[in-house]
Amino acid sequence: MSKRNIVVLTDVALITCIIQKGSADTIVKAAQDAGAQGATVFYARGSGVRERLGVFGIAVEVEKEIINIVVATDQIDRIFEKIYLAGNLDTPGMGFMYVTPLEKAATYIPAEIADKLATEA
Repeated sequence: MSKRNIVVLTDVALITCIIQKGSADTIVKAAQDAGAQGATVFYARGSGVRERLGVFGIAVEVEKEIINIVVATDQIDRIFEKIYLAGNLDTPGMGFMYVTPLEKAATYIPAEIADKLATEA
């Protein structure tokens, strides 16, 4: 029987980006080009006063795409900036993003990479 170990990642954060429907592919591509390994995209429906009025009179769609990307802490600023620019988040009504520090995360890590990480620590 093989011994199973859990490899806990502690230097990671979650970048979450909530954007207008149809923008996720562009943002995920920009994040991957900046070094992100992957992303999870799901759909949601927003609500509030802005969907009726829009920001500065711009109609805001209620259908949203939410992108979650787990990144190493040393990649946060670079990937965050690339997502912001790719999503045109400097435009009113385009979206919102934030970073959440993760206490720990776990996934499959190949033995050779886990060993390399252990020797670097």
